[in-house]
Amino acid sequence: MTKGTYEHLGDKAAMWQAYKERGDPGAREDLILGYIELVKYVSGQMAMGMPAEIGPSDLETYGIFGLMDALDKFDVSRKIKFETYAVMRIRGAILDGVRNMDWVPASVRRRSREIRDAHQLLRADLGRQATDEEVARYLGISPERMRKDSAQIARTTMVYLDEARTTEDVSNVDTLLSAIPDERAPDPFEETSWQAQRDRLAEALGELNEQQKLVITLYYYEGLTLSEIAEVMELSPSRISQVHSKAVSRLRGKLSSEKALFLMGE
Repeated sequence: MTKGTYEHLGDKAAMWQAYKERGDPGAREDLILGYIELVKYVSGQMAMGMPAEIGPSDLETYGIFGLMDALDKFDVSRKIKFETYAVMRIRGAILDGVRNMDWVPASVRRRSREIRDAHQLLRADLGRQATDEEVARYLGISPERMRKDSAQIARTTMVYLDEARTTEDVSNVDTLLSAIPDERAPDPFEETSWQAQRDRLAEALGELNEQQKLVITLYYYEGLTLSEIAEVMELSPSRISQVHSKAVSRLRGKLSSEKALFLMGE
């Protein structure tokens, strides 16, 4: 291709030429960093319509894979803006990722939204929290059906027991796990079960290599984004995404039979 083939790509034309014509991995990483704001823009827009348990960082991770796919498949000879093409690829990758991770049936998601919206509308109309019977009447279903639907929704609600929360005293930070009442006499069986699950999690983390441990620690315990971790570790965002995905995959494989550690109501 001639140099003129890349002119429509602006100040990144040289990087595109190096990547497309010579397969320069350094140019590819520079392009990823150069377009990373597209991922943040698209994931930020899509986050507003996502369930609460799907965090912005999850969307960014899927979006980075979409960006890398767009770089590989973009045809520079078509003379279109890469940003236009990439946004579609990023959005598609995020949607695919969310579908793959969403284990809740669509019908349950739909009913959950209906009940939530009904609560909000009735609260605005009544000036108080509506009862289940009032919500059932509003939705045109029986109280019994309302109770069954609510129970099903509760079983599919993901709660992270180690998630930090604050009380009215902002200096007092604890976790949801610490809020579980001990009833003065904890059940020995449950105590043993929880300890066994913690031990298995610790064992699984111990099997990760040092690079994977560091990414998991910075991401889940220090709250850094994948881009920030890339800067700390002096690696590309794409490499950090790969390390993160591999670490999570290994943990899930190890703990696939221990979903009760992360899910309430199972």
